[in-house]
Amino acid sequence: MKPSIPETLSPRLAPLDLDHRLLLVREFIPGRIVFTTSFGVEDQLIAHSIFTQGLDIDVATIDTGRLFPETYELWERTEARYARRIRAVYPQAAPLEALIEEQGINGFYKSVDARKACCHVRKVEPLSRLLAGVSGWVTGLRADQSQARAEAPLIAFDETHRVLKLNPLADYTRDAVVAAVEEFSVPINDLHAKGFLSIGCAPCTRAVLPGEDERAGRWWWEEDNKKECGLHVGDDGVLRRGAPQEASL
Repeated sequence: MKPSIPETLSPRLAPLDLDHRLLLVREFIPGRIVFTTSFGVEDQLIAHSIFTQGLDIDVATIDTGRLFPETYELWERTEARYARRIRAVYPQAAPLEALIEEQGINGFYKSVDARKACCHVRKVEPLSRLLAGVSGWVTGLRADQSQARAEAPLIAFDETHRVLKLNPLADYTRDAVVAAVEEFSVPINDLHAKGFLSIGCAPCTRAVLPGEDERAGRWWWEEDNKKECGLHVGDDGVLRRGAPQEASL
């Protein structure tokens, strides 16, 4: 049996730095590759690597309509810094209107199911459209971001979207990412300095308290320690990934 692409690339990616990991993936994987950014510190470092190397990797973001003003300001600064446009994907109007009609403008606070329904309309469904027909998907996942992401691999096959998923910072620490961002003067969100370590939609994100993991500020009113929006982790709290044989050479 031929080795899968993840089986082939994983040991080759492991000793490389971020720049060379992205370069190898772009050289090895044919077809369109998309990097989805939420403008967090990890995403900004990846965008810096893509833009400064001139890699043929599309950079896109999901604009949920509920982002912080600081996030939009960083979006503009990033495009100006690198002279590259970042593609925006938006929720579909009809499902969003139906969601708000059913649960109200801030109905996601009422229950976990209501919050997940909002995440699905504003994030998950737009991502599915964005990744349609794509060969590779680059994300800013790190294994030490939370318990739910502890097993994040450098590369795997994502069964949900039927795409090779690369997490080039999976084995980086936050300190390593921050050090690199400072070294290269990469623009970052002003909210990071105010304790917002993981930044999503404004109504669903607060600053992290001392001793909390960096994603504790997301959906803080929920007690479940497997809190995710569904882009990377399923309802069972397990990271979405497939068997290696799903993507063979």
